[in-house]
Amino acid sequence: MKILAFSDLHCDRIAAQRLVEASAEADLVVGAGDFASVHRGLDRTMESIRAFEDKALYVPGNNETLEALRAATRAPVLHGETMEIGGVTFAGIGAAIPPLPPLPWQSYDLTEEKAEAMLAPISSADVLISHSPPFGIADKLDDGRRIGSTAVRTAIERIQPALVFCGHIHGCWGESGEIGASRVCNLGPGVNWFEV
Repeated sequence: MKILAFSDLHCDRIAAQRLVEASAEADLVVGAGDFASVHRGLDRTMESIRAFEDKALYVPGNNETLEALRAATRAPVLHGETMEIGGVTFAGIGAAIPPLPPLPWQSYDLTEEKAEAMLAPISSADVLISHSPPFGIADKLDDGRRIGSTAVRTAIERIQPALVFCGHIHGCWGESGEIGASRVCNLGPGVNWFEV
């Protein structure tokens, strides 16, 4: 299966057009959250990527809620669930994990405890899609602090998916690393190709 994966589109129409053009070659398109910007522009962004909606799979970011994303697309949206596509099992969890510091807008966040509870029933997956990176990989802020999720990391260690797609930390777009047999990739809004 040839997968085109991205994160953090944040209403970028030029990046959306590049993804639409590339999507003709994809068996599946995965979006790892943050289609909107501070809860604005979601419908417009989803309309700009409607061309690949029938072969897409998404998780919400922290810039849109689960409910808003599900209302804006016909594509499946995973949040603490799994889905099999073409013999490949995908698991997904969205939102900012752990919660961000107070912002002038309401980020869609999950506590580590809530994320851990949502991920606990997932016993296996070939690909994990998480808006937030796992703690220790592609999660470093400009000041050196790591803000990845311990719950996501624990789930990766337990499930051992072949691939983990994430985003959220813009300064880490393009970074990758390994947790056991799992390859973790912080995607960003560019065209990223994977085979599974």
